[in-house]
Amino acid sequence: MELTSLPPKGSSVKNRLARIAAVLAVPGAGLVLSGCTVPSFYASEGVTETSKSTFHLWQGFSIAAAIIGAFTSGLILWAVLRYRRKGDAIPKQTQYHIPLEILYTIIPIIIVIGLFVATVVVENKVVADPPTTTEIHANAFQWGWGFTYTDHNAVTVGSTTEEPTMVMPVDTDVRVILTSTDVVHGFYVKEFNFSRFALPGVTNKFTFHAVKTGTFAGQCTQMCGLYHSIMYFKVKVVSQSDYSKWLASFDTPEGKAKADAAKKVLAEQMSAHVPVKPEASGGTNKQ
Repeated sequence: MELTSLPPKGSSVKNRLARIAAVLAVPGAGLVLSGCTVPSFYASEGVTETSKSTFHLWQGFSIAAAIIGAFTSGLILWAVLRYRRKGDAIPKQTQYHIPLEILYTIIPIIIVIGLFVATVVVENKVVADPPTTTEIHANAFQWGWGFTYTDHNAVTVGSTTEEPTMVMPVDTDVRVILTSTDVVHGFYVKEFNFSRFALPGVTNKFTFHAVKTGTFAGQCTQMCGLYHSIMYFKVKVVSQSDYSKWLASFDTPEGKAKADAAKKVLAEQMSAHVPVKPEASGGTNKQ
């Protein structure tokens, strides 16, 4: 009589743990391969007042989604593991549990209301238009950017391989007046957590209040033609004194010559297309 060897003691427990580890490894691998960064969740912490609020809102949404996702996945895994290999037997059913049904109805409603209110508060900050005397006109065209400054001679312009710089002071409300000469473009600065369409015939206005100096990359985010991929610009945030000196540099003979040359380039770029002339924010194309 041949004896059948018994499995080593504790092997069933090890096998069970191995299976559980394999199940947990799937979502874990997905999280790692997604490149998710914690706690920023791949968003910029922001260098303006509104971008910081946007960043915190994004964190709140991401954390809420992670908690809800983990809770839901945990319940699914628990049901899969707890009631596996039961043949055709149906587990005990629980229904018409009024307190439980009220609980899982009220909690999602509270979560949605909380996220909605937080979104409205942040959006109101983003679209706020406080009074300010510092204005920059940003014009997008195929395929570059031009920046002019209200009540000043300063002009910066660049296209394709040239990256113009929009200079702005720190700790100051700066209104940007965004327009497009030809097609739809996208004004985007990652560190500002901000994006806005530049639409032909429509003037968009928004305000930045930078709290940190530095040079930050910007780009067009709307497919606008052949050289869209290299339609970059820079935003340079400087101190108020440096900003005043920079503006004053365009009042010197050399600065005026530089500004005149930039204005000529910008005018040529704009006249090379057929800009629409609608009523302000009307959306029509009256010539």
